[in-house]
Amino acid sequence: MQVLRQKLLPLQRLFDQASHTARPLVLLLFRLWVANVFFKSGLTKLDDWDTTILLFSNDYHVPLLPPVLAAVMGTFGETVFSSLLVAGLFGRFAAAGLFVVNLMAVISYPDLTDITRQFHYYWGMLLLALFAFGPGCLSLDAAWHSWRGKHRQPA
Repeated sequence: MQVLRQKLLPLQRLFDQASHTARPLVLLLFRLWVANVFFKSGLTKLDDWDTTILLFSNDYHVPLLPPVLAAVMGTFGETVFSSLLVAGLFGRFAAAGLFVVNLMAVISYPDLTDITRQFHYYWGMLLLALFAFGPGCLSLDAAWHSWRGKHRQPA
């Protein structure tokens, strides 16, 4: 068993290095992929606001919110949080915000098919991963933290 471990150690190191190298690109891909979905949805709502209000009045049943407020909040969340996510600015906050928007979509629209519900679950998992791991080093958050670290005044 010990011999097998020693032989697998270089392979484990190779996988660890590949994982470390790929992580920023994977997180960037997650951010761009899920932000694109929500941003397009927000633009569709903005493109025909009367229809958006009609949908929130008749089809989407957001708990505790009047339809117009739900429409404004949903559209705001889809456009603003997805824009922040693309830039990686306030990345965890943006991921959490989009997760709530996604959750409200699943809760408030009872006519989702099994397939469309699966898409929402998939987007939710991507958003949870971004919340858990942050936006990565290819983000404005990382640039800000790096800049702050270089410009701190000694105490």
